[in-house]
Amino acid sequence: MKVKVIGAGSIGNHLANASRTMGWSVDICDIDSSALDRTRNMIYPSRYGKWDEAIRLFESKDAPIGGYDLIFIGTPPDVHLSLAIQALDESPKAILIEKPVCGPDLALADEFYKKAERLGITAFVGYDHVVGKAARITTKTAKASGLGDVLTLDVEFREHWGGIFGAHPWLSGPEDSYLGFSERGGGASSEHSHAANLWQYFANEIGAGRIVEVQAMLDFVETTKLKYDRLCIMNFRTESGLIGRCVQDVVTHPPKKWARIQHVNGYVELQVGKEPGVDLVASSLPGRIQQEQRISKTRPDDFIEELKHIQEALKSNPKDSPIHIRHGLDTMLVVAAAHLSSKTGRKVAIDYAKGYNTAALRTI
Repeated sequence: MKVKVIGAGSIGNHLANASRTMGWSVDICDIDSSALDRTRNMIYPSRYGKWDEAIRLFESKDAPIGGYDLIFIGTPPDVHLSLAIQALDESPKAILIEKPVCGPDLALADEFYKKAERLGITAFVGYDHVVGKAARITTKTAKASGLGDVLTLDVEFREHWGGIFGAHPWLSGPEDSYLGFSERGGGASSEHSHAANLWQYFANEIGAGRIVEVQAMLDFVETTKLKYDRLCIMNFRTESGLIGRCVQDVVTHPPKKWARIQHVNGYVELQVGKEPGVDLVASSLPGRIQQEQRISKTRPDDFIEELKHIQEALKSNPKDSPIHIRHGLDTMLVVAAAHLSSKTGRKVAIDYAKGYNTAALRTI
């Protein structure tokens, strides 16, 4: 496979390394030559031991066009879709867009989705938790016989974003990037939207359907230099009537990344990063003491598993993939609904038939 990675930041390096681990050829391009230098001399060797001379680096204006099997978009989210629309013209087998797909204004979301469908090009979104081993074990356990109906579903990704800036030492704080601007795809609602996506994934897996109603409160930080939500609390209702909760923040330390599926006769609980390098799936099944399964992994493993999944999905039916573009855009509809709900103080209904744009949202 021949891969183009657009964006030489943290995610671009992770995707490049995962691609090389898969044995694929990799070109990285960025509009900023200093970002390319940082990749070669700092980020990549510090993370993975040494620079990989097989990786080619290009300023965007000089990057090759066409001939790629996969194109990865690893830039700030406010330019994801404009770049992805251009990438479709290169006719790759697939495009992977890092999460979040876009900002809560949903700009270009419907246009990109329709163009990709028209051209028959598969797109994925980088919500890698749902294709990880821990999430798969959680859903398999939740479907075990004897647990009974699901009563509620809760997901929390509460994590101070100091870890993000630790991985980006060239940034002095959120004001230096999109992270400090919710409208650009930053803030807790978008940056930690892994939680909303994981909630949707579990809801789909247990047969509860899509989220059709959102009630949210967001806590904003606003100065002359930035405006972002540091806390996003959402209540959901699905097509089947399942009610649950999702919490995302950028202030909690130590972090808590947790999900719980509560059944009539027991529960299944996922703890991401229970301890360094370990995810934990705990469950209480009828007639048994609590069961625990530990899943060891590294941060690079998240991206390697994601690319393995994409490789296999392209061999079968990629639309069945939990990271297919429609699921990533469903997540952004929920994020957009949360912003509207918080602004108006009302519940927001989502009508998926109206497409991936703000016309799909209605206060109730």
